[in-house]
Amino acid sequence: MDPVAFTIFGISIRWYGILISLGMILATYITMRRSNNFGIHPDRILDFILLVIPAGVIGARLYYVLFNWDYYRGDFFKIINIRAGGLAIHGGLIAGILMAILLCVIWNLRILTVIDLGMPGVALAQAIGRWGNFFNKEAYGAPTELPWAITIDGQNVHPTFLYESLWNFGLFLFLIWFEKRKKYEGQILLLYGMLYSLARFFIEGLRIDSLMLGEFRVAQLLSAAAFALCFLILVINRRRYKNNIFR
Repeated sequence: MDPVAFTIFGISIRWYGILISLGMILATYITMRRSNNFGIHPDRILDFILLVIPAGVIGARLYYVLFNWDYYRGDFFKIINIRAGGLAIHGGLIAGILMAILLCVIWNLRILTVIDLGMPGVALAQAIGRWGNFFNKEAYGAPTELPWAITIDGQNVHPTFLYESLWNFGLFLFLIWFEKRKKYEGQILLLYGMLYSLARFFIEGLRIDSLMLGEFRVAQLLSAAAFALCFLILVINRRRYKNNIFR
């Protein structure tokens, strides 16, 4: 597939940017529609979006550049050129959540309430945005002969972007369903952190373009740590609230 969707005034508009933007727009819309259920005015969601999304994009880029520093070293324009790809979701999540926390403190809002509200939208945006990797021919896996393989440079490979997209869409639906069943603030965040990290750990093991820290895949290290932490807190809270988290 051509990574360029169309050209306007000599500027190439890439599918990568279109899909990421579409994911953000839909996530914003769904979050605004649900915000009253959390005691937050929809207009406040727009205030968050105007600051959290730029922070997330910057964080995602810095994270990616940091672990590819030998490639980006000394070339500022290459560093800021995100149109060709190169965003790491873990960096975006970290920066976006930190910005959301800061804004909650400034605006005197309950931090966990706001983050619980936002996490289903994050999962949906990820599900849509991953298709940008398809058009950029990136984030694919090792060679395979499975019938759903995609062909990259003449070789059949795992469509790992597809695996993660499908998982994240299912995670979005699950979190929306679970919303009215949660027992305490922060439970949606913990479920997202545990379930996304579980899938990402195994999917990352199939990829051939992982960010590395020595001999280890960074995403797998972070996913394992996030899964363990979220799972531990869920277990502790289950005992505290004396209810199964899925009841």
